[in-house]
Amino acid sequence: MTAERKGQLKERRLALWEKYLSIWVGLCIIAGTILGRLFPQISEVLAKLEVAHISIPIAICLFAMIYPIMVQISFGEVKKALLSPRPIGLTLLMNWAIKPFTMALFAWLFLKIVFGDFLTVEQIQGYRAGMILLGVAPCTAMVLVWSYLARGNMAHTLVMTAINSLTMVILYVPLATFLLGISGIPVPWKTIALAVTVYIVLPLVAGWITRDQTIKAKGMEWFEEKLVPVLGRISIIALLFTLIVLFAYQGEKIVKLPAIIGMISVGIFCNILVVFAIAYLLAKALGLRYEDAAPSAIIAGSNHFEVAIAVATSLFGLTSGAALATVVGVLTEVPFMLLLVFLCLKTRGFFR
Repeated sequence: MTAERKGQLKERRLALWEKYLSIWVGLCIIAGTILGRLFPQISEVLAKLEVAHISIPIAICLFAMIYPIMVQISFGEVKKALLSPRPIGLTLLMNWAIKPFTMALFAWLFLKIVFGDFLTVEQIQGYRAGMILLGVAPCTAMVLVWSYLARGNMAHTLVMTAINSLTMVILYVPLATFLLGISGIPVPWKTIALAVTVYIVLPLVAGWITRDQTIKAKGMEWFEEKLVPVLGRISIIALLFTLIVLFAYQGEKIVKLPAIIGMISVGIFCNILVVFAIAYLLAKALGLRYEDAAPSAIIAGSNHFEVAIAVATSLFGLTSGAALATVVGVLTEVPFMLLLVFLCLKTRGFFR
């Protein structure tokens, strides 16, 4: 079988599996919401299974999503990605110099100007704070899934998740302090450390061992033709199961507070689209390939909701408006990011 034929076969298998992904996502969101509504004790049980504001069931699901992707990453490509300054520089620019400020802008625009007549001053302040905390926290885990679905450069994505984790420790508090205008913002060390360990380090080590041993035992051809398609399906099944867990855990808020959820979601959605578009156009101007442009733009648009939730609850309390706004980030993460994946796949020709 020729290399070209193999590539066509792999692409067709992926396309067949992902063809109705948006339908499965919608069904899982509905199923999770109904499950959480019919059996509210589920959310109570899940709420207790947390360590440092990270849900243990969700962490297991995310590991199941990310590990199959890590297996497919060539560490020779990782070395090349480390030596590519343009995509790394673009991602850092978007995450720390643009996205936090655009999120603050959209939080003010929608909560105070557009929807201000429907909210109290306290609500505006709380929801705005939560949105800002989301905007300042770059995603370090689920972007691996979104980049994989968008056919992005996974080595570049892995490098950027590691760099995001390091820079977040240094830059998160100063930026949040500046944008919120308050002092004493805590660094959620345990949350960051646990997230990096579970979402990056463990899948990376397990993936490297699996890849290395499988190729040694079976060869590269067997690995690419037999194992990789299975891994792709496992990752997407884990994604769908994660959706059910997420919406069973937090989806009742959509039923109880649909108007509030909608108001907050509009600002988050607009920020994601604007930041994504800016990053995408800058990538084109910098002459990046699609494989590097797609993850750079996707990473720019995504948020680390666990860190945002940890800081919001520490600063304002579990039942605060800020905490609610960060939960909206959880509920909207998958649908919004899948839209970016769709936009990337539809615009691949833009970079040719």
